[in-house]
Amino acid sequence: MIEQPVEDFSLPASGGRTFTLSACRGNTVVLYFYPRDSTPGCTSEAQDFRDLHPQFVAAGAIIAGVSRDSLRSHDNFTAKQELPFVLISDSDEMLCNRFAVIRMKSMYGKQVRGIERSTFVIDGNGVLRREWRGVRVAGHAQEVLDFVNHL
Repeated sequence: MIEQPVEDFSLPASGGRTFTLSACRGNTVVLYFYPRDSTPGCTSEAQDFRDLHPQFVAAGAIIAGVSRDSLRSHDNFTAKQELPFVLISDSDEMLCNRFAVIRMKSMYGKQVRGIERSTFVIDGNGVLRREWRGVRVAGHAQEVLDFVNHL
C-alpha cells in the first residue's frame, strides 16, 4: 500500500461535517485509527495530536481521527478534549477495512474484534507515504510530526 494512491472516500465527521479525502488535495493528511472515544489510551493520543496541532498545520497537514464510534460520541469527545481536528465515524468499517486495521485482540482474557491503533500519512497528491501499526501512544504524535516535516 505504501507509495500507492489512496482511493477517495467521504464519511461523516464530528461537528456535522463530512470528511472527503479529495477535498484535502494539496495538504498532507494524517489519518489515525483508534479503538474508542474517551478511553485512557485514546484520550492520551487525541491530546497529543491536539497539543501538536499548530505544528501540523504549519507543516501543511490535516489531522483526522477515525473510529467506529457514533457521531454523538465523537462530538462529546471532541468537546471534552477541545480537539481542533475532526473525528470520522466509520460505523460500517469501510475505511477500517480499506486500511486493514480490524484485528482480533485480547481484552480481559477474551478475544474481541477491534481497531488496531494505526496511523497513515497521505501526501498532497493522495499517495500513501507512511504507516504505523500497533502504535504505542507515548511519543507517537511527535514521531508522525517529524515524518510530516520531512515530506
